[in-house]
Amino acid sequence: MTARADAPQRTDARGARRSASASAVLRAILDAGPIARSTIARRTGLSAAAVSGHTAELLRLGLLHELPETEKRVGRPHVPVDLDTGRHVAGALHLAVHHATVALLDVRGNVLVQHEEPHDGLAPEDVLARAAEILDDLLLGHAPDREPLGLGVATGGWVDRASGTVVEHPLLGWRDVPVRDLLAASTGLTVAVDGHARSLVHAEQLFGHPRARESVVQLFTGNVVDAAFATGGTVHHGPRSAAGAVAHLPVDDSAEACRCGRTGCLEATVSEATLARKAGMPFPDLLALAAAGETAAVRLFHDRARLIGQAAALLLDVLNPAVLVVVDRSIAVVPGCLPVIRDEVGERSRRLDTAETVLGTSFPGTELATAGGAVLLDLLYDDPSYFTNSQN
Repeated sequence: MTARADAPQRTDARGARRSASASAVLRAILDAGPIARSTIARRTGLSAAAVSGHTAELLRLGLLHELPETEKRVGRPHVPVDLDTGRHVAGALHLAVHHATVALLDVRGNVLVQHEEPHDGLAPEDVLARAAEILDDLLLGHAPDREPLGLGVATGGWVDRASGTVVEHPLLGWRDVPVRDLLAASTGLTVAVDGHARSLVHAEQLFGHPRARESVVQLFTGNVVDAAFATGGTVHHGPRSAAGAVAHLPVDDSAEACRCGRTGCLEATVSEATLARKAGMPFPDLLALAAAGETAAVRLFHDRARLIGQAAALLLDVLNPAVLVVVDRSIAVVPGCLPVIRDEVGERSRRLDTAETVLGTSFPGTELATAGGAVLLDLLYDDPSYFTNSQN
């Protein structure tokens, strides 16, 4: 399966139904594989003939493989099928304020390799060109015998998914950058672009917390602070994909100056850059101190966690999701950060089940690589024909 930048779009109703059925089969195998075709039919409600047809096509594409029968049965054999994680890779690119993360993922969302590349001071075209070079190196060095599905790109700020454009990313200084077109031209691959909070929602729904499929809010707190919301398996984008802008939510007892001209905005108050400035050291160094238990550093992170909890409580009450996932580097390594967030939510929100509702990411340490890969893998699991058509 060789992905191309000009993969055609499916528009007819029959094609839509067939793609939805293929998606249901692929997702059932993701959830329960190895799995027999008869079990897929029961799980999806599709006919045995439809399941056989879809699995045959997915086998032909190299997305599935058959496993030896585990039990000897009387009558027709039940040969299980599973995802083929050794045939394809999804390229991933996450654009952070100071560095780019380039990675390869398998079709189960596992990060196979990731590389972090600083890009301070580079123009957008140069950042993307360098990322394309690194992707090529990773493919040659770590997946020479695998076929790339394409490249998923995630970043903060205002990202228009339909056009593949970073409309505005103030901290990067990017405006109206045609990321999809530039990377498609340099890589020759199918390229999909989305905001990192939305892409991590897709990742949670596909590979992470089971309750995220019901409804989920994702709150991303790094140098960029933004959010995303999904219900019934569908992520809300809004016009030109501008949903999720929470950077300027007001925070109690904050006098931090914001670039918007006001004080007390969420991003200006809790961003990694603000915490580093307060501590007088680079954020990674401060994080390492807190992870080692240094009292002053831990206190800074706990104070920040309480402020993050304010925003989480507001989002919980307004949107009432099954789970709220906080993506923040401190949660996995600084003792007490997630409990502090939960305590603050408990003080401010009507929700009483904060221990079950307020969660850390399912992908600690690989969240940026996963964000980029999930942009592409969500397309695969939503409509396998998107990649089927790219062969034709």
